[in-house]
Amino acid sequence: MSLITAALVKELRDKTGAGMMDCKNALVETNGNIEESVDWLRKKGISGAEKKSARVAADGVVTVSVKNNAAALVEINSETDFVSRNPDFQNFARNISIIA
Repeated sequence: MSLITAALVKELRDKTGAGMMDCKNALVETNGNIEESVDWLRKKGISGAEKKSARVAADGVVTVSVKNNAAALVEINSETDFVSRNPDFQNFARNISIIA
């Protein structure tokens, strides 16, 4: 097994944007090979995205904005009601409807 240095982990992080521990694990699994580590992280990321794609975003807010002779109706969903009740999330939705 090759020595995994902090500089090597940083290089992989800069290249992929992945977390520090994920990069370190990828480098350990691929014996310090950067290119193989990128592929390892990509495969890991794809499986993580597949798990997330099955989740349902069933909570959210609907906002309406009317100006002159135009109106916009915007629905923005979230996975939990904690997010949809958050004032920042509600302001975000309101601002989007104003922009639309």
